[in-house]
Amino acid sequence: MAGEEDKDQKTEEPTQKKLEDALKRGDVAKSQEINTFFILGAGTLALMVFAGNMSGELATTMRGILANLHTLPTDGQGLMRLSGLLSLEILAAVAVPFLVLALAAIAGNMVQHRLVWSAENMKPKASKISPMAGFKRLFSKQSLMNFIKGLLKLAVVGTVMVVLLWPERHRLEGLVAVEPAALLPLTHGLSLKLLGSVVAILAVIAAADFFFQYRQWHQRQMMSVQEIKDEYKQTEGDPFIKGKLKQLRQARMRNRMMANVPKASVIITNPTHFAVALQYKQGMNAPVCLAKGVDALALRIRAVATEHDVPIVENPPLARALHATVEIDQEIPAEHYKAVAEVIGYVMKLRRGLR
Repeated sequence: MAGEEDKDQKTEEPTQKKLEDALKRGDVAKSQEINTFFILGAGTLALMVFAGNMSGELATTMRGILANLHTLPTDGQGLMRLSGLLSLEILAAVAVPFLVLALAAIAGNMVQHRLVWSAENMKPKASKISPMAGFKRLFSKQSLMNFIKGLLKLAVVGTVMVVLLWPERHRLEGLVAVEPAALLPLTHGLSLKLLGSVVAILAVIAAADFFFQYRQWHQRQMMSVQEIKDEYKQTEGDPFIKGKLKQLRQARMRNRMMANVPKASVIITNPTHFAVALQYKQGMNAPVCLAKGVDALALRIRAVATEHDVPIVENPPLARALHATVEIDQEIPAEHYKAVAEVIGYVMKLRRGLR
């Protein structure tokens, strides 16, 4: 029961692997209000900087068309060519403002998280067409918060617009009698005033919404103790299985060492605690360690060596030094050449004497 309760309680901080998996799925902390703020802010900036040039270019183009209406072609090809030229003029006029808006949309995502390329949300899922799942999403906590947030944003922005426009109500009523040429500067100034206020309010709303969305996302990534254990088993392997595999590898290594002991030229020991089996043949750069061990394994090496008439030489300092510095199937270190050479020379003299 305690294990089941712990599994249901996500009280642990998410691991790095959990966060990386969420990023791969496209599950990131994201506030749509941040994107709205950046796009609206970029639109306000574009209106301030480019509105004059853009309107001037379009006005010049339209003025030229209206002044030369009698010379414009009326056949099909002529009208198609005229519409194409007019489209190019419009695109050239609005290209830079649209580029600014596109960059703002990208920046709105990048300030929240790094760019994510994931097709997870495009995969067909039964939950997307399930009426029950749709009903749960419709009345979920997230949907309720989005609804409240929308009402709050509408109320705040609406209040600010009323506060700003109410003193201008008499001017707005008189705009119907203003010349079209004078109408644009008035609406331009009023629009910038409104947009500036709305952008300032959205900055506060976007910051608050991002912290809320991040908290919600972080809560979704929280893990239970059981989930952390399962993840560890998936990434590092089951500790029990790893222990068994380690035992098997050690057993295979010991068997291979024991099989190589009869090939050794000499066994250097520290009577019972250490044993190192070395092999040296004509043409070898240096003696090679075939086997080594301590305590029980050292006794086994000695027993196999005795069974196959391999010479055993007791040299405690050299045995300890070799056991600490040389690995299986490796040549002995250069600092031990002299001591090992004396031992192997002694063994060779001993064998010649026996012959």
